[in-house]
Amino acid sequence: MKKILLLLLLTSQIAWTQSKQDSVQFRELANEIMVNGEAYENLRELTQSIGNRISGSVGYDKATVWAEKKLKEAGADKVWLQETFVPVWVRGKETLKLKTQNGKWEDLNFLSLGNSEGTNGKDVEGEVIMVNTLGEFDKLSEKEVKDKIVFFNYRFRQDFITTFDGYSDAVLYRSVAAVKVAEKGGKFAMIRSVSTGVDDVPHTGTMRYNEQIQKIPAIAIGNQTADRLEHLTKSGKIYLKLNSNCGMKEEIINYNVIGEIKGKDDKIIVAGAHLDSWDVGEGAHDDGAGVVQVIEILRTFKKLGIQPNHTLRFICYANEENGARGGEKYAEEAKRKNENHLFALESDAGGFSPRGFSLDMPLNKIKEIQAWKPLFLPYGTYDINKGYGGVDIHPLGRLLQTPLAGLIPDSQRYFDIHHTAADTFDKVNKRELQLGATVMAQLIYMIDKNW
Repeated sequence: MKKILLLLLLTSQIAWTQSKQDSVQFRELANEIMVNGEAYENLRELTQSIGNRISGSVGYDKATVWAEKKLKEAGADKVWLQETFVPVWVRGKETLKLKTQNGKWEDLNFLSLGNSEGTNGKDVEGEVIMVNTLGEFDKLSEKEVKDKIVFFNYRFRQDFITTFDGYSDAVLYRSVAAVKVAEKGGKFAMIRSVSTGVDDVPHTGTMRYNEQIQKIPAIAIGNQTADRLEHLTKSGKIYLKLNSNCGMKEEIINYNVIGEIKGKDDKIIVAGAHLDSWDVGEGAHDDGAGVVQVIEILRTFKKLGIQPNHTLRFICYANEENGARGGEKYAEEAKRKNENHLFALESDAGGFSPRGFSLDMPLNKIKEIQAWKPLFLPYGTYDINKGYGGVDIHPLGRLLQTPLAGLIPDSQRYFDIHHTAADTFDKVNKRELQLGATVMAQLIYMIDKNW
């Protein structure tokens, strides 16, 4: 019995010592990033010097050069470009007009949805019919919809405390509206933006077509315009006129930008974010914040002289917004090369204060990470539970069964500006951004040490 008690005491002492050492390392990582961090200034450079950077654009080409340079400056042992074909969508000039009671046309604020076809520069005019849900639309006959413009007036649900749950609920309308309307002969589809904002800023974002059905335009309007049109449709008939030049061009090659710190073995840990953005705004929160956080982890490990047990890869992915080709390409190449990916972490939910990690992995791995929660609590990170890792790293889970994790920042403001012209550098707080990089670096440290 004495031997058992002694063993238990010894085990407890070892665990306490290890925890103390980890806590000290957590503080060193935090001090370096919070005091000397370069993420905020890197984001200023990315957003102010380059701006938006949709796949296939000159902006993305500039961002590729920028990211390669920044990874080298951060101290990567190796930096390389990984090519992938990407879809190219161009917005072009677009207008939406409302016919007023005196017969004149009034301009409305809107955005075509990403990957939408346009009107080939021609006016497409029609009467608007409004539905609140897909269920209501499904009850309409083809005769009722034919040659009409359908306005899906589905509101982002405010009862979801975690706004990503509200996004998951509402984004279906952005995805399928055009196909639904085309099936019944409508002229184009219009949605209330997938937005928590109380402003009139329209939100873009990708939509999809059924290749067997005619492709019609799909657009989004801001919440204030949607409120106004809701009122007008209830009072009488209204007419809109759309003219747009958006559409798909031939695919071209873009690049994932990858930096690496060589470890003591060939097992690989990934930290990633997507370099592309939509063609409006500056892509500051989505996902410039994630990109500079990833680069900051690399810089911090090098600055502190942390030699990892495993190889660390820092990936700026191509084409997350309207195709997710970069993530697919990286995972396919990893599988082809028979690489052993131990873990992947993604930041693609904005640069707000970190609250936790969403874990897509077996239960035993989840419990192991949850046991580290006391180390993260001093940094405001507490929500460590099963969930979704992220779009770009998801193929690693699917093809290689890699355990995945996504950074969870505070979500309340994210869908005010997501996919809009308002996603600009001035919306990002330096301390929040760098605290997100801090907890990411801390998690990478723990995974590298313990797995």
